[in-house]
Amino acid sequence: MRRLDKGAPLRAAMKAAGLDIPRLAAKTKDVDPTGKGLSAAYVGFIAGQGKTAREECSDRAAELIASALDKEVGDLFGESSLFLTLESTSTRRSQIKGERKPELPERLMDQRELSEFLRKSRSWIDKQIQDAKQRGETWPGLIYVGSSRRFDPHAVLDAMRQRAA
Repeated sequence: MRRLDKGAPLRAAMKAAGLDIPRLAAKTKDVDPTGKGLSAAYVGFIAGQGKTAREECSDRAAELIASALDKEVGDLFGESSLFLTLESTSTRRSQIKGERKPELPERLMDQRELSEFLRKSRSWIDKQIQDAKQRGETWPGLIYVGSSRRFDPHAVLDAMRQRAA
């Protein structure tokens, strides 16, 4: 989730509730069904204004903070700011004649985004890729773009569902 207006509505809600960062963090423990809540440091990153402030946070963190402030998530946070262009923004064109590039999915994720999307660690993804390589396969959804790895999240999910069935 992406905080709205650089966290201004969040800070206003905190002020209206009479909560500072440590008290809000403690209150997230009260509203969390697991009882864990959020650390004061994490709440500070989300609510802060300085160099360490974060624009993005997990859905869980946004829900706990909104619940602790007795607000709707949409009042404090918006959707992620990820977007895709349908046209290339590159000013440089390939010099290889006659070579057709493979069709790429509409949305590719880097490993960090995929790990958040799947709620798995980056090392888990690395292990899956290594295991597939040892079997002589390519991990479903893995696409090399230049020298960096990108992932088609739909192909990864489909393969995970097939394996679970």
